[in-house]
Order: sequence, then C-alpha cells, then structure tokens
Amino acid sequence: MQPAPVVTGWRCSACGTRVAISEIFSWRCPNSSDLDRHHVLELENSIAPLRSNGDTNPYVGFQRYLAWDAFAATLGLDFDARTKIIRELDDAVSVVAGTGFRTTPFARHDALSDELGFSQQGGVWIKDETHNVAGSQKARHLFSELLHLIAVEKVGRAPWKNPNERPALAIASCGNAAIAASTLARAVNWPIQVFVPQSADEATLKILSSLQANAVLCQRIATDPAGDPCVFRFREAIAAGSIPFGVQGPENAWCLDGGRTIGWEMAVVAENLPGSLMSRMFVQAGGGAFVACAAAGFFAGATKPKVHAVQTQGCAPLARAFKIAQSSGGARNAGDRWTQCMWPWESTPVSLADGILDDETYDWIGACNAMADSDGYPVVATEAQVHESYALAHRVTNIDVSPTGAAGLAGLLAIRQEIADDERVIVIFSGVRRQ
Repeated sequence: MQPAPVVTGWRCSACGTRVAISEIFSWRCPNSSDLDRHHVLELENSIAPLRSNGDTNPYVGFQRYLAWDAFAATLGLDFDARTKIIRELDDAVSVVAGTGFRTTPFARHDALSDELGFSQQGGVWIKDETHNVAGSQKARHLFSELLHLIAVEKVGRAPWKNPNERPALAIASCGNAAIAASTLARAVNWPIQVFVPQSADEATLKILSSLQANAVLCQRIATDPAGDPCVFRFREAIAAGSIPFGVQGPENAWCLDGGRTIGWEMAVVAENLPGSLMSRMFVQAGGGAFVACAAAGFFAGATKPKVHAVQTQGCAPLARAFKIAQSSGGARNAGDRWTQCMWPWESTPVSLADGILDDETYDWIGACNAMADSDGYPVVATEAQVHESYALAHRVTNIDVSPTGAAGLAGLLAIRQEIADDERVIVIFSGVRRQ
C-alpha cells in the first residue's frame, strides 16, 4: 500500500482565507491584489513522525510530505505516476545542470568548530548547498513550482494546448534564484524572463545568457513606490500573462513547498546523532523564504533549534519587523500587522553579501513564526563580520561558497560570545562563488 499525502490545504497568514490543495495555479491568496500584496499562503499539514524512504532524491525520499504530491493526487495521478514525474523532470534538470537533486552533505566541520572554540561535545554543523542544482538552495524552492506546472500539463488541464504556446515564466532576482530558475526553465525548454537590477554582475548575466533566459535590466522609474523595481517589473509581467516562477511566497506560495526539503534532510540526520541536540540554526535572510522553509522542514523532526535569521547592517528589514511585531502583540502570527511591521528598507541596500539585500523580507511572517516558535531571534551582522565570515569559510573549509552563501556564518560570529562551547549549531552554506 502506497503512503497517502499529508498536506491538506493552504491558509493565508494575513487574512485567514483557505485554498484547497486541489486548486490549480494557486500561486497567491485570492484576496491578494495589485493594491494589496500583503497576503501569503501557508501550508496546512501534519508531519509526524518524519521519515525518509531512503531515496537520494529528496523529492522522492520525502515525497508524501510534499504539497505537490497531495496536489498531483487530486489530478488523478497515482503514487507511481507522481514518482515518475519527479524522476523524469530530475533527469531533464541533470542534463542542463550536470547534477540532479540529491541529498546534500550535512556534518560537523571539525576545523571550523576548533577555529571558533567549540568543545568536542559541541561544534558547527555545515549544510553544504554549493553543489546543489545551480549552486544554491534556490532550485529546491522552484522545483515544486515546476512540478506543479508539468503535472497540470500532463493531465491536460493547462490553458495552453501544447508546449509551444506556454506563457513565459518570470522571476525577479539578482543572482542565485535567477540562475536556478533559468536552469530549470532550460531543462524543459520553457521561455523565461529574468528581471535583474542594472547593477547585475557580468558573471550572472553571462550565465543567464548561456541558459537562453531573457534578462531584463530594471531601473527605478519616477512613478515607482518604495521598493525593488525588479519586483515591480516582474509584477507587470505577471499581470500581462506570465507565470510567477520565483522564491517569494506572496508571489508564488509553491516555493514554500519544495524549500522544506533542506530542513527535512537536516532533521533526519540530527535525530540520529548521539549526544546533545542541535541548539541553533543560522540562516541568511533576503526574501525570507529560505528561513521559513529550512525551519518548517527541520521542525517536522523531533527538535526545534533556535532559529536565527541573519541580515546585514546594510539591509535589515526583517530584524526591524521582528522587533516591532514583538512589541505590538507578539512576533508569531503577525500577518494582520503587515503594514505596521514590514516596509521597504529606506536607504540603498549595500553589502558584500549582495544576494540578501532584498528591500523587503517578503516571507517575513514565516521567518518570524520560525524564530518565535523556537525562542530564536534575528541577528544583524556588521559588514566587517560579513567579510570575516567569507574569508574564514575559504581559509578553514574547502567549500567554495560565495559571500552571500557564507552570511549565516557571519551571524554566528556576531553572537559567538552568547553561545556555550558545548552547543551544536547549524550553518548553511548556500551559494557557490562565481568567477
């Protein structure tokens, strides 16, 4: 007997509206509009106990916990047919990326633990995402969106008649997410528009071109409100018929499904470690989906380490929102206080860790919930600590991580004096250095 899916539906964290898991193209809350984007769908599910079937592909290993699996079941696809879709799509991704989705390394890093003064009982566990598809965790979020689209096509429920009539995918991103989205789009020959800032680096633009993505440079227009012009141009493309294919929950909630695989992988390892439990998890925070998903996945296991969302002094809207939420009714379930808590960073965001300089933390509700549920809190690293963490990662480890990818380590450096030497802490390296 095949396992039954466990996800039952969606619920908006801001207004409480529920959406059936069977709903096709359920990207956004029905109450979200051009005038009110302050809505985000969250998954309703019960995962206990968390178990992998042992497959090295996390989407197969944890298949029954995916919202996509529950959705595809409502389309009339049986378990084996759903597994086949995952494997076929993963094979297509492998052709373009050189690798498919595989469980990534997660282990104590002895040299880094020693460097930072941890005891043998404690230490730093690194989750290394630099060899994941497209070099970061971003493709994890996007793969469940692509699975959704492909499943709808396979059962003949898509509004286009054949692949040649597909509307373009669209994403707003300056780096890892753009490359991940373009990699997945190329795997299935789906056209994609990538809205990037005018400051986008040449290395990223070259990669996007090689993947046949249409990179659109975005400058601020005088009539734009405060915020990221790339996001505004992206939203205009969606209004014109493109499909949201990004890593911001308010724009496409399905990114919050596959992103949980990284947390599930860590939780399974952590539950089988002898000795003390993981006490803290440091996750860099730009748009916030990474924090929300890594925590949601890990919390499906037996423990809840304190979650620390890490931002830089040059752009810290999540840390500000968490503080305001705490003082205005609590950091958990603050969705109905969105306008009060979250707004675009006023000054021009600047940091060596340029991949987390989102003007807004779009998935701030999920990130705040994760920190509140675990007695964690945001950490704002200085720019000196961002530089130090990047240098330290390259001096002590053999992981070719980017400054953004090492930003979680900057958070650990920022509060190292508060952490006991025998604590076990998690740092996620996500984002390979690009030359």
